[in-house]
Amino acid sequence: MKVSRSETEYVNERDLSGRGDRLIIKGGKIVNDDQSFYADVYVEDGTIKQIGENLIVPAGVKTVDAYGQLVVPGGIDANTNLHAPQKGLNPADDFYQGTRAALAGGTTMIIDHVLAEPGISLLSAFEQWRDVADQTACCDFSLHLDITRWHDGLYEELETLVKDRGVNSFLFFMAYKDRYQSSDSQLYEAFGVLRDLGAIAQVHAENGDIIDEEQKKLLSSGITGPEGHVLSHPEEVETEAVYRAITIAKQANCPIYITKVMSKSAADVIAKARKKGMVVYGEPITASLATDGSHYWSKDWATAAAFVMSPPLNPDPSTPKYLTSLLACGDLQVTSSAQASFSTAQKAVGKDDFTLIPEGTNGIEERMSVIWDRAVSTGKMDENEFVAVTSTNAAKLFNIYPRKGRIAVGSDADIVVWNPKEIRTVSGKTHNLTVELNILEGLELRGMASVVISGGRVVLEDGKLNVMEGSGRFIPRKAFPDAVYRRIRARSKVTYQPTTCQPGAQIDDHIPRRSAQRIVAPPGGRSNITSLS
Repeated sequence: MKVSRSETEYVNERDLSGRGDRLIIKGGKIVNDDQSFYADVYVEDGTIKQIGENLIVPAGVKTVDAYGQLVVPGGIDANTNLHAPQKGLNPADDFYQGTRAALAGGTTMIIDHVLAEPGISLLSAFEQWRDVADQTACCDFSLHLDITRWHDGLYEELETLVKDRGVNSFLFFMAYKDRYQSSDSQLYEAFGVLRDLGAIAQVHAENGDIIDEEQKKLLSSGITGPEGHVLSHPEEVETEAVYRAITIAKQANCPIYITKVMSKSAADVIAKARKKGMVVYGEPITASLATDGSHYWSKDWATAAAFVMSPPLNPDPSTPKYLTSLLACGDLQVTSSAQASFSTAQKAVGKDDFTLIPEGTNGIEERMSVIWDRAVSTGKMDENEFVAVTSTNAAKLFNIYPRKGRIAVGSDADIVVWNPKEIRTVSGKTHNLTVELNILEGLELRGMASVVISGGRVVLEDGKLNVMEGSGRFIPRKAFPDAVYRRIRARSKVTYQPTTCQPGAQIDDHIPRRSAQRIVAPPGGRSNITSLS
């Protein structure tokens, strides 16, 4: 029997050898989510030790030249799927290849989804994911747990994961009927449990019942290609599910995080809910911000299949700009990649049936450049908002701030020197993934990482990656993130005051009662209604 190690044992074991180089980043403009200023940064033992001008540092320290560039917190990709199998196939790009590509693009931490298949213990799935990532990840990582079958017996495992394993977020599926889909009543019950544990509920929001029927209808009519995927997932099934998920979360007083926002109407639902004060967060992804779903009709089957994911990319070509605008104004808050890449050969499992195509696309390497190019270079977003949506907001929501997501003394030395003027052309021939096709092929993106420092080590410089397999640490996340739960706590204090008499002893029985009085002139005057007939 495998004995699981405690979090302390994991951390102590991996920190014995020390971390990082001694280095000073000179001449750059430090950009956090709330301020920008010119200063140098001194790093030692994987931590930011000093920030300022004319720093006194030891002799022989490596100097990183950041003149004319920005010094920003390393990116946090809060949605990756680097180990989750589909249709019995493992992703082509695993924890090693995926995190290597992440670092190349300026992302220094990922939060990967643990897919616990029905009948598998959540704890055993977590331990298995954790062991693989510990051995192969090149950057720091944390883990979400995906709940594929909700039942009352999960409470003890959830409590252990939250209190002892550093997990504070759990994903539920509203799609994948008869496999992973949760009912509304299950979601309501689960959200209440997560609220009490101080965790964040995440949802894959699509109406699985409608999708299932549409898939059957399309296959029976002879539509088997990748276009059948988007036709069976109309925009409305995402929008309806987003509205329903927010409604359930509101009633349960639980914070909710909508993953993979792919359509304008779904984003609008989130924006309107936030304007009403609901505790909801929306996550557009690299693909939905950079391209659209017109490619599902490509004459090249492999190209069309490369875009298959759920929810699908929207065929409306105006969608990326619209989602970017909502991200820029704060209606959407976090950007992720939803990285899950499968080779053409793996996708070909569904060549005669689109429902069998493994779902997922790339985006982990291009994420930060896409946002800079589409939002900052166009004037929709400033440099501070760029830092917020690529790093800081995720750090705050998932309770790892200011250890992550900020350039500050005491924070982890996950730092990116960002060149805002450099232009790169995306290509499957030059990207750092193993898959042959890149869904952003040919896009010219302005803004890219010129130097990446992960855990105090320079891992990208002069266009060369120098990563260490297994160097990434697991980052535990505590429950009740303050950025989220301040409002939840406030709402919990607003209790319903009954107006009818209650049986038994009451809390205010000690308060003397007023003698009964007949109201001769009630407010608004007397009623002249004498009969209901």
